[in-house]
Amino acid sequence: MKEPRLSPRTREKLIFRGLAGLPLGLLILLCSQCSPGDTKASLPKGDPDNGKLALADGFEALVVVDSVGRARHLAVNDNGDIYVKLRNVPPAGGTVALRDTTGDGKADIVKYFGTYKDPSSYGTGMRIYNGYIYYASTGVVYRSKLIPGQLLPDTTAEPMVIDDAYRANPRGTEHITKPITFDDKGHIYVPFGAPGDVCQAENRRPGAPGMLPCPQLDIHGGVWQFDANKPGQIQGDGKKYATGMRSLVAMAWNFEDGNLFAVQHGRDDFSRTWPGLYSPWQSALLPSEEFFRITEGTNGGWPYYYFDDMQDKKVLNPEYGGDGKKADGADTVALPLIGFPGHFSPNDLLFYRGDQFPARYKNGAFIAFHGSTIRAPYPQGGYFVAFVPMKGGKPSGPWEVFADGFAQRDTIVNTSDAKARPMGLSEGPDGSLYVTESVKGKIWRIMFKGDKAAFGEQQLAGMANRKQTATNIKQPDEKKDNLFKDTPGSIAYTQYCASCHLPGGQGDGNRYPPLFGSKWVSGPNKTLIEVVLKGLTGPIEVRGKTYDGVMPAHAFLSDEQVADILSYVRTRMTHGGSAIKAEEVRAVRAGLK
Repeated sequence: MKEPRLSPRTREKLIFRGLAGLPLGLLILLCSQCSPGDTKASLPKGDPDNGKLALADGFEALVVVDSVGRARHLAVNDNGDIYVKLRNVPPAGGTVALRDTTGDGKADIVKYFGTYKDPSSYGTGMRIYNGYIYYASTGVVYRSKLIPGQLLPDTTAEPMVIDDAYRANPRGTEHITKPITFDDKGHIYVPFGAPGDVCQAENRRPGAPGMLPCPQLDIHGGVWQFDANKPGQIQGDGKKYATGMRSLVAMAWNFEDGNLFAVQHGRDDFSRTWPGLYSPWQSALLPSEEFFRITEGTNGGWPYYYFDDMQDKKVLNPEYGGDGKKADGADTVALPLIGFPGHFSPNDLLFYRGDQFPARYKNGAFIAFHGSTIRAPYPQGGYFVAFVPMKGGKPSGPWEVFADGFAQRDTIVNTSDAKARPMGLSEGPDGSLYVTESVKGKIWRIMFKGDKAAFGEQQLAGMANRKQTATNIKQPDEKKDNLFKDTPGSIAYTQYCASCHLPGGQGDGNRYPPLFGSKWVSGPNKTLIEVVLKGLTGPIEVRGKTYDGVMPAHAFLSDEQVADILSYVRTRMTHGGSAIKAEEVRAVRAGLK
């Protein structure tokens, strides 16, 4: 009688559970419980409208829960329990546990836990490993031990990786989000994002040069490897695994290929900072969001280079002498596997290991695109889940639209218009795909109910059409898709202000406050002018909500530009407020000097 063998999928589960050394007979008994063989008949019914999602033929979706709070990443346990990390830490706790006890796919038990402190609002990571759930606040990666049979884990939040630099200066660093992933050798990987946009001495100041060499790369802009089972580590205890990566939120280990993969958030605001080199249209589409295969020592090129998918090459950033075409030295840094359109905001990555979906999805990559904030004056882009077919660690075909309709808008003018923004991805024990969103905290479960053998181009035709026609996905036409009239105030506002406060002044709801209805906008002229010239550092309260972003000084603008911007904001965003004259700006500027 032949000795039974365990599948790669089962071995992976055993490694994560810490059971790989047990006798084979006992392992097979355990695995019969942890790998349920669900069929189409045993899957719950999808919602009649698929939770308002657009999917390829044969797929169905249901809403597991409508609103648990502003959700980030999630993890689904082998018994189907769901754990979700919230962006903030409300009094009830910053982590949510959900269970379906009726088999209809809907969570009927929802419990909150985790009352650790988080001075900011970028808690993100959530993964299950070796009998623990690991989750990340802005500055710390924690873990809590799972208790067999119980929904809630031991609610003790044990610090595993501590960001010492952030703890010392909680408001001094951008891109502080900490996704997490694990390999099969006992390591956890944590990125430490760039503290600014492109390593300028004067961060985000138009025309300001980049520092050379960039000192931020010592402890920022890369991925560090740590011991997954050792508590209390700081960054210095880990090993810098990769560098030159500005901001990573979508990151995952690929067990088929045996390497780390991630999708980078590219830099911001080409046309605002370098209007002589980049048009608003180019700024809306560039730089590309880079999908990297990461091995130890990989250098992604930030802050010196960015990838232009329209030219299909890496080029120098203008802060380092680039003009949009120069590529001096670009052959010394890593090229991406794929360059996605700019500002799609890749926020989670998952390699599909299940068997429920058709065979073409096996080992392929799902990417949740959270959606842009800085594409004005063109429609915002992203807000969908993409799929990249993969073979041997490389794309085996062009990227596809897998799920769309989250935003419930044909044209997304402002980020705040979107009803939902896809954020986190996780695979259930039966091969279903779970998706979170960050506006209310809705969770979808996507299942395949069609004929796997017959699945092909015909079933994918509708989603292929969306890639070419949906305003949040297709490449906008430079003239036809420009959404705003060209007046001096609107042009200047779009160039210098809309990237944070959005085209309509609604703010992004997270870091940047709304202008519409704000006392800062409707208040005294002198105060408003001073804010633009001097900048403003939070926390501040606007319309009952606290915001902690940093507005840089805009004293580099001329008196006429400041007046045009503020007049545009006043007349458009305060129900007919009074305009501001260049002479007023000149007088305030003289007083500041």
